[in-house]
Amino acid sequence: MDSAFTRRVAALLERVEDGLQQAARADTAFASEAAGHVIAAGGKRFRPGLVVTSALLGQDPNDDDIVKASLVVELTHVASLYHDDVMDEAQLRRGAPSANRRYGNSVAILIGDLLFSRASSVVATLGTDYVALQAATFARLVQGQLWETIGPAADVDRLEHYLRVVADKTGSLIATSAVFGGMVAGLSAAELDALDKFGEEIGVVFQLSDDVIDITSAVSGKTPGTDLRAGVPTLPTLLAQRSAGPGDARLMELLSRPLADEAEVGEALALLRAHPGLEEARREIGRRSELARGYLAPLPAGEARDALEAMCDAVVDRLA
Repeated sequence: MDSAFTRRVAALLERVEDGLQQAARADTAFASEAAGHVIAAGGKRFRPGLVVTSALLGQDPNDDDIVKASLVVELTHVASLYHDDVMDEAQLRRGAPSANRRYGNSVAILIGDLLFSRASSVVATLGTDYVALQAATFARLVQGQLWETIGPAADVDRLEHYLRVVADKTGSLIATSAVFGGMVAGLSAAELDALDKFGEEIGVVFQLSDDVIDITSAVSGKTPGTDLRAGVPTLPTLLAQRSAGPGDARLMELLSRPLADEAEVGEALALLRAHPGLEEARREIGRRSELARGYLAPLPAGEARDALEAMCDAVVDRLA
């Protein structure tokens, strides 16, 4: 659909992309190259898109502020990827060698810090309310990584622990993206609360849908079984473990450890695809997407809200 709304969204996101390139420039060619490494690899730019869309819920939002808010959330996201890849010992990021693999762990950590500083410089120009929300979000990102690293306590349900990690590591910054847009739009406190709840829920849902896609490979270009190889718990595997029956002994054994043997990866994928836990995961994603849609009710009607509602459909459609 080509409309004034979609053209404005595209123009704003183009400005954001230019701003990301500028933010990656440092005092030396080496630092600039390393800082631009993940940015140059591209990505969905989901968070800036959410800032822009939420901001256009307002009557006359300031384009410069929309771009600044978008830069803050994307720079924060990209910076966190540098740190995540070091902790995960990742080899690839967005189809390219990860920064830690190319430049080493120390450089990757320092570049992540540099990009966090860039985000801080930009958010300071927006005002103290933005700074406070950015700081609170950063705390949740760190805590989410911490919870993931230490794992659940003995008396904590593994699925509840996982959902908490997803909410902190993924949902929090996506929620802030929606709220930043609403703040630029000048929305009311009640409307900002609606955007906060929507953003966190849709952020969690997108991660959970990735969990399913990692098993079903429903998206072209995705290699299934990445999480199985790493031994990372996901919604379908945790649900399968929770509802395991006498005939699931082999699957439970495979899910108890990282899988280095490709034959075992294939076996685990086949067992998971036939397991009721996968369908239960799909239902949970559908339930949560409708919950996210419900949070949009108080927001102004129009193309911006329609675009936010379309995200709820997209997260389910990508599993088809």
